[in-house]
Amino acid sequence: MQDLAIWITILSFIFTVSFIFWRPTVNEAIPATVGAFIVLLSGTVSLPDLWTITETIGGAAITIMATIVMAIVLESFGFFHWVAERLTERSGGSGIKLFWYTNLLCFLMTLFVNNDGSILITTPILLLILHNLGLKNHQKLPYLISGALIATASSAPIGVSNIVNLIALKIVHMSLYMHTAMMFIPATLGLLFMSGLLFIVFYPVLPRKLNKLSAGPRPYSPMPGHHPLKYEQGTAPAGNRGAFMRNIILFVLGVRISLFVASYVGFPVPVAAVIGSLVLLGWRWWNLKIPPTDMVRKTPWHILIFAFSMYVIIYGLHNIGLTDLLIKYLSPFAHGGLLHASIGMGVVVSLLSNLFNNHPALMVGTLTLTNMGLDPVTLKISYLASVIGSDIGSLLLPIGTLATLMWMHILRKGNVKISWGDYVKVTILVIPLTVMFTLILLSYWVYLVF
Repeated sequence: MQDLAIWITILSFIFTVSFIFWRPTVNEAIPATVGAFIVLLSGTVSLPDLWTITETIGGAAITIMATIVMAIVLESFGFFHWVAERLTERSGGSGIKLFWYTNLLCFLMTLFVNNDGSILITTPILLLILHNLGLKNHQKLPYLISGALIATASSAPIGVSNIVNLIALKIVHMSLYMHTAMMFIPATLGLLFMSGLLFIVFYPVLPRKLNKLSAGPRPYSPMPGHHPLKYEQGTAPAGNRGAFMRNIILFVLGVRISLFVASYVGFPVPVAAVIGSLVLLGWRWWNLKIPPTDMVRKTPWHILIFAFSMYVIIYGLHNIGLTDLLIKYLSPFAHGGLLHASIGMGVVVSLLSNLFNNHPALMVGTLTLTNMGLDPVTLKISYLASVIGSDIGSLLLPIGTLATLMWMHILRKGNVKISWGDYVKVTILVIPLTVMFTLILLSYWVYLVF
């Protein structure tokens, strides 16, 4: 019976991941829930395990939901449209400037929202802008591919931009403040390195001069749960629109900073995130007369179900000995010094992410680390290296992250053809070099500063 339970758990994992790859347009929570239910029936995850899982993902789920609520409120103000318009205007008709502003937009969206939300917000905006500029398909690729890579990779510098990063933080008992203190500099420099490589790769096809934007509807940034490429007018209060939007930027920046302050002083980060989202909801109610009740419909609650279900499946794999197997092969790297630990864990999680998606890869990697008897510094650098592998290394193939799967689906809806070949021609040159550069930088940064 035990052998049967082991095989059922393994097959449930394979079914779940394969279905997500095969049908990326289907809500990912559905196959994950089915897989988790089968694992529970097999007996490899017990009822006490479910309570442990709930405790592990609870704070991360609340934090990420509060962040998404803030993003939905910002969309009501037309904030994302306004940002895109400002950056496009600043490009001054230069295709090269637009490239850098596109990367900046995607970076900031991920820092202020999260990686999945950034993809859902920026991709439709870019599609409409590039269409109105009259660019051909091959001329759109530099902006769309670089934007997607930067948007997804930008969840590495601060843990709060990715739900799986937040879950992993809980597993290794690391504060959000410490994650950012150790990770922000090397990961941000890694992103700059990636942007430079992308610029070199795309420079021959970047248009030097852009046509003036044609008149047309302003883009609607679909939040999770909205139909991609549906456009509608964002509404900001009458008066000085620019000043109003700058006040919103300052408020959101203040909320983001408050999360790290809360982590540093020991105040619950989820509570700080919820307070910030409630204040912004009240601000919208006061200015636009929109009550908070629409959040029940617009908030993507399925993300919670997906995260919980995937963790149930991963916990089942952990209970049948997967982490013991990984410990056997990874221990020499982890105990070989900070540089070996960083490169070893980062490369392994990168490979696992491209095999079966970064969510389960980072969860498996983090559970493995907690059972290796590492000293505190090595444990932290190994975890951070795993995040680099999960957030950046996973971008080698389109199946590495849910964000890139959603991105390709949105592009198909927008009648833009980007094949796997188009994608991999870029990532094979950019991602391995970026991962190695960032992992080496991380090890030296931690060694010198911590």
